[in-house]
Amino acid sequence: MSIVQLHHIRKVYDTKVAVEDLSFTIEPGTMFGLLGPNGSGKTSSIRMMIGITVPDSGSVSLFDRPFTRSALSRVGYLPEERGLYKKMNVLDQLIFLGQLHGLSASVASRRASLWCERLDIVEAIPKKTEDLSKGMQQKIQFIAALLHDPDLIVMDEPFSGLDPVNSFLLMSTLVDLCSIGKAVLFSTHRMDQVEKFCNSIALIHRGQLVLSGSMRQIKSNYPRNRVLIHYEGDDSFLRHPCIEHYKRYNGTVEIRLLPSATLDDDTQSLLAQAVAHARVTRFEVMEPTLEEIFIEKVQQALPIDNDHELSMAQLDQPNAGGLDA
Repeated sequence: MSIVQLHHIRKVYDTKVAVEDLSFTIEPGTMFGLLGPNGSGKTSSIRMMIGITVPDSGSVSLFDRPFTRSALSRVGYLPEERGLYKKMNVLDQLIFLGQLHGLSASVASRRASLWCERLDIVEAIPKKTEDLSKGMQQKIQFIAALLHDPDLIVMDEPFSGLDPVNSFLLMSTLVDLCSIGKAVLFSTHRMDQVEKFCNSIALIHRGQLVLSGSMRQIKSNYPRNRVLIHYEGDDSFLRHPCIEHYKRYNGTVEIRLLPSATLDDDTQSLLAQAVAHARVTRFEVMEPTLEEIFIEKVQQALPIDNDHELSMAQLDQPNAGGLDA
């Protein structure tokens, strides 16, 4: 049984095409990443998925059936724009939100307390929302999306305002939920988080699907032609003839090898030359990162000078690629 099926959905606001011919499927037990720069259509896609807006064309199915409002009882949603009541204390607020999902006050109270304990915010229970940090408020809203034990968990930029420790705590929680059969979709522009945790992804840009599939399948289509080196000392090894391009930081260099480079001979030669000139503490041959794959796909689709190195931060800008947002 598929949890989510989007079939050729399209959405236009006035003259702006927000989503164009987007299709993907999410299966039970899947951590699914919906990725793209800011303004790419991620939130518009989610809103159509859960019935906040209606596609202009195409169809949405939840739990193997055409979308109905009743299916939302099995969906937990953390929106990008937060919506907590500032003057209510945390426990009363979570009980109220749990009741909106059909829980009794006693069940909602018990679950809220257990979740606050799990996410290490027990001290926040008696406090008003306005007295909490942004990160604490984010955890409260995260809990509110999970209280009714949904089968589909939709998280729109869930790590906004969180430090790395709490981001990892929330992500680990989502991984645990996937392990018991829940489906999790989270929308983000943080490619590094998706690369670590997601089974499947859909990359979108300017409302259009750029790349989709399982992470393993996508990665297998690209050669292991990246080398990461941590070193101290002379960097003259960067003149090695197998190197096409590199980015150098403080004691670290990220190298892209020439297409003609061989994995065994050229990488071993590069390692030998690096060790001969510097103290090497890490030498790793890798596939391209998800961010590099995405940028490559966007460069193929848009009139961008391929000699210019783009980044996700640049793609987040309204005129990235020389086009209007």
